[in-house]
Parts: sequence; C-alpha cells; structure tokens
Amino acid sequence: MNRTWDELVTTALLGTTRRMPPVPPVRVRGGQDVASALLDAAAVETVRRRAGAVPAVARARPEPAPGDVRPPLPPAARRRLALLLADRGSTGGGRRGAAPDLTELLPQWLAAANRHGYQAPAALLPALLEAARARTDLRSEALVLGGPRARWLAGLNPQWKYALRAGPAAGPAAAGPADSRVWEEGLFAERAAYLTSLRRRDPAAARELLAGAWPTERAEDRLMFLDVLREGLSAADEPFLERTLSDRSRNVRATAAELLSALPGSALAARMAERARSCVSLDRTGGTGITGFGEGPRITVEAPHECDKDMQRDGVVVKPPSGRGERSWWLSQIVEAAPLAAWRERFGGRSPAGIVALPVTDGWQPELHAAWCRAAVRQRDAEWARALLGPASEPPAAEGTSWRDPAKLLSALPPEERAEWVAEFVSAHGLSDAFRLLGVCAVPWAEPLGRAIVDALDTARDAGGYPWSFSGVMGLAERCLDPAQADRLEVLTAQPQEPDGGPAAPGAAAAGAGAYWGEAFQRLVGTLRLRATMLAELSGPAGRPA
Repeated sequence: MNRTWDELVTTALLGTTRRMPPVPPVRVRGGQDVASALLDAAAVETVRRRAGAVPAVARARPEPAPGDVRPPLPPAARRRLALLLADRGSTGGGRRGAAPDLTELLPQWLAAANRHGYQAPAALLPALLEAARARTDLRSEALVLGGPRARWLAGLNPQWKYALRAGPAAGPAAAGPADSRVWEEGLFAERAAYLTSLRRRDPAAARELLAGAWPTERAEDRLMFLDVLREGLSAADEPFLERTLSDRSRNVRATAAELLSALPGSALAARMAERARSCVSLDRTGGTGITGFGEGPRITVEAPHECDKDMQRDGVVVKPPSGRGERSWWLSQIVEAAPLAAWRERFGGRSPAGIVALPVTDGWQPELHAAWCRAAVRQRDAEWARALLGPASEPPAAEGTSWRDPAKLLSALPPEERAEWVAEFVSAHGLSDAFRLLGVCAVPWAEPLGRAIVDALDTARDAGGYPWSFSGVMGLAERCLDPAQADRLEVLTAQPQEPDGGPAAPGAAAAGAGAYWGEAFQRLVGTLRLRATMLAELSGPAGRPA
C-alpha cells in the first residue's frame, strides 16, 4: 500500500502528461480523463490509509452455525439470563447492603436451566461465552447451555478458545454418536472430552479405545486419560489396569493402583490385604500397666521393613514426604489400599465401630486410623466412614492435630445422613469449624441443616458478633438454603431493640452491629425469594426459538 501511495504522489508532482498514474486502465475509459482517474485513486488510497487496513485475499465464509434441537428458554427466564449476564461485573468491595448478589446466582441458574434441557438464546451467546471466559466456575454449565452453537461461535473468536479446549458440549443436543475423528486428530482436551463422553455411553468401548492408543501416548496424556476410567469403574476394567501397573511412568502406575484398590475384588486388593494382615494384627493376650491400655484385646502394628519391587509395582511409593518416616509411610499406603472388608475377619468378626474402638499399641493409632479414613473414602464405605467420624457432638480437634478429615468422610455417607450429622455438629459447636463440612452437603440443604445454620447465625448475632465474621457461611446460606424457607426467616430481618435510655442488654448485639445483621438477613431472605422466582421462571412455558 505504501508503494502505491508514493507512486500516486510522484505522478501528481510530475503531472499526468509526463507520467501515467498507477491505476488500472479501466478507470480511464468511458470518457474519464487521466487526471480524474488519478484523483479517484488517491481518494481510495486515502481511505485505506486512514482505516489502517492492509488489503487481503478474501477468505471463505464460515460454515453455518449448527442447529440445536433443544427447547428455547421461557421468555421470563430469557430476560433473567440477560440480567444476570449484564450484572456479572458489578461486584466490588465495601458494604454489600441488602440486595442479592446476582453474580453468585448465575452458576445456580445455569445448572437449573441445564436440568430442564434448554438451549441458550443466540443473541446472548457472546455474553455467555465472555462471562465463562472470566469465570472458570461457569464454564462447564455455560458450555452445556450454549451447546454446539457456542462452540461454533468460539471458533470465530480467539478469546473464547477455552470453549474449544473443553471438547464437545454435553447435554441433550450432543447425545448422538461423537465424531471419532476427534480422537484421531483432535487436540488433547478434545480427545479427553471425547473419551469421557464415550465412557459415559459405552464404558467398554472407551476402555478398548484407550488400550489401543496406549503405547503411542505421552506419559502426561496417559495419566489424564487413565483418570477418565474413574467414572463407571468396574471389574471389567481390571485386566487393563493390571497391565498398566507395569507402565514406565510412576504417576501412571500409582493412579492405576489407586483405581484397582477401589475394586475390592481385584487381585491388587487381595495382595494389599495380605500385606496389611502381615502388618496389623489383634493381640488377645491382654496386658497390664506396661502397655498403658490395661486388660483386653488391642491392635499391634509391625510396619514393613522394606519396600520391595512387588510393592512398588502395586503403587507403593518408596520415598516418603519430608518429615515422614519410611516405615510409617509404607504402612499407610498398604492399609489405605487394602479392602476394608478384610478387617472383619482379621479382628474376629468385629464391626467397623468395634474395630475403631480397639486400642492401638506403640502410638500407631493416628497412622492406622488415618489410613482407614482414606480407604473409607476411596471405597465409598459408609459403615466405616460412620465409625471413623464418631458422634457429631464430640469437640472438633484443632486443625492439623487429628487423623480425621470429617469433610472427606462425610462424602462417603448418603446425602440425608451427611446433612443430619452436620446439623448436629453445628448445633453443638457453632459455625467456626463448619464451613468445609457444609461444602459436601446436598443443595438445597435439608430442613434440619438449614434450621441449624439459621439458628447458629441468630445466636452469633445475639452474642455480639458481626455478620462479616460469618460471611462465608452466610454466602453459602444464600445459595444453599431451601427457597421455601424465606417467609419463615422474615422475622430475622428485624433489628434488635436496645433498652430505652440505657446500654444494650447483656448478650445483645454489639453497638452498631444490629443494622449490619438486619441487612445480612434481609439479603438472605431477598436472595431466597429471588431464587424461588428464578426456578419458577424456568418452569414456565417455553418461548420461541431465538
């Protein structure tokens, strides 16, 4: 473009009678003189220079956007989505006030819309993709709602390439057979998404597909692909996983061993059970003051003295973390991988609660019980998790001083039992140690758990605390309480009255805190009502396709 401009300037300076302008001959036909053609060409080049665009060869038009057979959103829900997307950048620091935080409701709205099987309006796809670009917690649900058209649109904007890495969108619109060329030619994330989708539809086909490509995959890719087998893991996967124990990557071997240990009937589980029985036994001879336990049976532990090649092949890592002894490290890995059912026979038919209650000699109790906790979570054994959790009324141990991880153990219990246990815990100990426990409870919270949380917040207000000390729990309550509880909680929005002419009564909220608590409870009630409205809008009549 610069050369053409320079030539036009040179021609204008010399004159068209002395130099022909660099314009196509067609421009000087039809009666137009050369000078006019020069001026026309200069005008065109001026526009090009000001636009800053370099002329380029026209590219082929993109393929049309794919169709989406899912029903459109009801009109009210469509308007709600537009409001939620428009409000996503309005958060800021400082006092929150009584208005609901719409940015925290967007993930819940997306999940609810996807449960109904709706498609996103075409006009809102750019805003939806942009919101998911800024917030990774939105991406999975946003891409499901966006469906195939969101991925098509993402291919036209490099800023949305995360949507292409996520692989084909899940949901009703993508329920048909996936294109197997993705596995042969796609990027890693696309191949992983394809394998995940196939695993959900046909576990055996996914396993065979992975086995066929296994020798040619990179170690880091083999590790990620192997993780896909967690979903739908069954005894049919054992032969492949057993072969994988000889993989040249230590991380791959460890993951294969972990998966096999989650199959109580696997050969690896049997080998680990035999090793565990050789390390942990029941001493029925009793004892006196020497052991410190008095008379009665007790558990004795003899940790491994070496980590042989067979143990390493079965996933036992040789080198312990910093500050950990080798023998205790090897013992914990063996016990964690052994099937929990084997301990009943080892300890005379005792129940998990009876086994956990037995004293353990020589200070091995924390190590042994911690390994049993991890085994209960891995094997999804509710009875062992229940025994290791103990009653919710027991005082929580200081962080870092206990072998128990209640939040992980709770994940092995049925949802109703989790909620009951956490409700009892909150009623007994308040909210200080409850945040992680609440994260494993099903949403919306069961009525007993919701009541315990609200009562604990009310107690904290009466004790003179400030609501921002419990902002994490309050935020969870806004998102997780049953919306049907809004009317019952209305009474909490009233500010406590101080005695006339005197200081606040003992135990009342600290001076000035009442207004903040009033706002916090108003926001809670308002958010619950808004959530109820949002759910009702999604249940309304569907609108016209966008």
